[in-house]
Amino acid sequence: MGIVQKIFYFHVPSAYAMYIGATACFLGSVAYLLKPTDARDAFAHAGADVAIVFGAIVLVTGPLWAAKSWGYFWTWDPRITTSMLSWLIYVAYNVLRSFSGDGPGERRFAAALGILGAATLPIIHYSVQKWGGQHPVVVGNGGGGLKHPEMKLAFALGMIAFTFFSLALLWVRARLDIVKSRLARAEEDAIDLGLDDRTEA
Repeated sequence: MGIVQKIFYFHVPSAYAMYIGATACFLGSVAYLLKPTDARDAFAHAGADVAIVFGAIVLVTGPLWAAKSWGYFWTWDPRITTSMLSWLIYVAYNVLRSFSGDGPGERRFAAALGILGAATLPIIHYSVQKWGGQHPVVVGNGGGGLKHPEMKLAFALGMIAFTFFSLALLWVRARLDIVKSRLARAEEDAIDLGLDDRTEA
């Protein structure tokens, strides 16, 4: 496939990084529903953002590869369709968090949506084995494999790089959310103190 094959080294690691973000969103959401804290909510929110970013890379690089392999950019293949569905769930999560406020009710509803998004991950993973489709299996049982050692090295480096990149984004995004929550609470406390001062005066 020539130069187009190089998309593989971005496409698959991006999908893996999307899984990392989705898993973080799931774990943070479950933890938040069990015991609500700003840190747990921030971890879930950060996971959704990471899933959106890397999911977008998957959905862009996949059609570019498909155009060369299949002759068209998009087909309603089981894995492609379920990947898009999962990505749209995390987009919905982010829209909800951005426009519905940041109260406990909104956070709980978002957590439930984060858990729903994670439920699609096994479906994406096993869709090729269960329903067939055109999506190739390159790595794993029945896959075409990476024949040349340099291909294996490039793939390993891509996986390592995208793993660290996704974890770094997850950490930074979660820390930002925690700081924003603390700042919002400090502003509320300052307003309450100001109102109390005026009332006493």
